[in-house]
Amino acid sequence: MIKTIYLIGNPNVGKSVIFSRLTGVRVIASNYPGTTVEFLKGYLKINNEKIEVWDLPGIYSLQPTSSAEEVTVSLLKQASKDQTLVINVIDSTNLERNLMLTLQLIEEGFSVIACLNMCDDAVHRGVSIDIRKLEEILGIPVVSTCAVTGMGIKLLIERLKDARPILKEKVSPEEHWKQIGRILEQVQKLEHRHHRFREILEDISVRPLPGFLISLGVIYVSFKIIRLMGDLLTNKIVDPIFNNIYQPLLEKLTVNLPKQGFLFHLVIGNLIDGKIDFEKSLGLLTTAIYVEFGIVLPYLFSFYLVLSILEDLGYLPRLAIILDNFLHRLGLHGYAIIPVLLGFGCNVPGILATRILESKRERFIASLLISIGVPCISLQAMILGVLGREGGIYVLSVYLVLFLLVLILGKILNMILPGYSRELLLEIPSYRFPPLSILVKKIFIRIKGFLIEALPIVMLGVFIVNISHYFNLFERVGRIFSPIVNGLFGLPKEAVVALVIGFLRKDVAVGMLVPLGLTVKQLFISVVLLSISFPCIATFVVLWKELGFKDLIKAIFIMVIISISLGGLLNLFIPG
Repeated sequence: MIKTIYLIGNPNVGKSVIFSRLTGVRVIASNYPGTTVEFLKGYLKINNEKIEVWDLPGIYSLQPTSSAEEVTVSLLKQASKDQTLVINVIDSTNLERNLMLTLQLIEEGFSVIACLNMCDDAVHRGVSIDIRKLEEILGIPVVSTCAVTGMGIKLLIERLKDARPILKEKVSPEEHWKQIGRILEQVQKLEHRHHRFREILEDISVRPLPGFLISLGVIYVSFKIIRLMGDLLTNKIVDPIFNNIYQPLLEKLTVNLPKQGFLFHLVIGNLIDGKIDFEKSLGLLTTAIYVEFGIVLPYLFSFYLVLSILEDLGYLPRLAIILDNFLHRLGLHGYAIIPVLLGFGCNVPGILATRILESKRERFIASLLISIGVPCISLQAMILGVLGREGGIYVLSVYLVLFLLVLILGKILNMILPGYSRELLLEIPSYRFPPLSILVKKIFIRIKGFLIEALPIVMLGVFIVNISHYFNLFERVGRIFSPIVNGLFGLPKEAVVALVIGFLRKDVAVGMLVPLGLTVKQLFISVVLLSISFPCIATFVVLWKELGFKDLIKAIFIMVIISISLGGLLNLFIPG
C-alpha cells in the first residue's frame, strides 16, 4: 500500500545522506509551486515495487517558522496517510531536541519509523541509547544507522514494513517536553569523557576571533584549489577535446554551408583568422557550447567538489554563523555566503544558488551584489593578466573598490527595501569526514541540475548577441554612448566597443582594452566599469528568470546609476 516515503527531520541530521543511500543518484530536484524551496525525489525498489522517496526541507516542528518548513508541513497535509510512510531521521547525539518532531508526527497519524542516525558519533561523545526500550515507549520501529558508512541502512529498509499508524490524543507542547524528559530518563545514558582535538576544533571554529581567522584560511585555500583544479581540467582535458575532437567534427558538419550566410553565422559565428575561435566566434555550436562546458564547467566542478567537502565536513554552518552578523548589515543572513562564494566561480550558478535564501528581498539583494561586486573566475584571470603587469597595487585596488561598493550598496538596499532578514537558526553538526561515494553522488546531482538549467539560458544569451552582432547593433549602441564614455569617464571612444562587448563576455572585453594603448588610469577605470556594469548575457538572463521582469528593471536601473556615478568619480579623483 505504501507509495511514498517522506524523509523528515531537523536540519543537519543526515537526511540527504540517508536519501542518497536509499535512492542512488537518479534523482529529480523540484521546486515547490510558488516558491524557490527545493526538495529531492528519487525511487526505492522493494520486491520489484517502485516507491517514491522525497527528501524534504529540514524542520524542527510541525509549527513552521520559515518558508522551507512551510513547504514540508504543506506536503504532509496533502499526503494520503494510508499510502505514505515517514522516515523520521534523528540525530543520535541530540535526542532530546529531535524527539519533539517525532511525537508530533506520531500524533498526526502517520506510519513512522525512527532512524537514529550518527550512532557512531553518539558513541564517541559518550551517549548510549537503549533502542529496544525507545521502540517500546514510542510504539514505532526504531533503527540505529550511520549513513556515511551505510551501517544500518539494510535493516532500515527491512523494517519499513513494520511501520503502522498509532492513534493518540494530541497534547500541548509543554506536556510533550515533560514526556520527552521521561523518555530520556529511561533510554539514554551519558558518560563523562574528555574532549578530543576534533571537538576542540569544533568549538573554536564558531568563536568570533579564532573562527574568523579560520574562515579566512579556509576561503583562501578553497579558492586556490578551485583555481588550480579548474585550470588543470581546462588545459589538460577540456581544451584538447574541443580543439582536437569537437572542432574537426564541426568543420565536417558545416563544410557545405556558405561561410557568409546567415545560417553559418548563427551556428558557427565569425571565423577568427580563418578558424573557429570558441571564445570569440559567437556561434550557437561554438561559443555557447564552449561557455557552458569549456569555461564554466571545469571551475564549477572544482567549486562543487570543494563546496561538497566543506558541507559534508560540517564547516559551512560554522562559516555561516561567523559571517552572519556582518551579512545582516547588508540585508542578508549567514547562508548568503554560499551563493556569493559560488559567484566567484561563475555568476550564473551563484545567482541560481540564491534560492537557499528565504525571502524575495534577500534573493534580490544577494543577486544584485553578486552581479555587481563579485567577479567570476575568468574575469579575475583577465584582471590579473592585464592590470597585474602595471603593478599589484592596481589589482588590489579593483578588489578594494568592489568590496567597498558591496558594503555601501548592501547597507543602502537594507535600509530602503521593505522587510527584514530573519535571524539565522541552524544546527551546528559535528566535523565528519565524508565518504567518497557520497561526494561523487552529490556533485553529480548538482552538476546535472546546473547543466540542464543553465544550457538553455546560455544558448539564448549567445543567440541574442549573435543576432545583435550580425546586424551591427553593438556599433550603433557604442556610438550612442560614446559621449558618456569619452566625456564622463575620460576613456577614448574606441573603448566603447569593449564595454559593450562586456555584455557578452567581460573577460574578453578586458582583453580588448589591451591594444587600445590606454593609460594606467584609463585601464583601471575600464576594468572597474566592466566589473560592476551589466553582467554577461548568461547572468542577465538568469537574473530575469530568478527575479522576474519587474525586479530585473530595478536591478538594471541600480546598475546604470552606480556605473555612471562611480566611473565619473574615479575619473575625477584618480590622478593622472
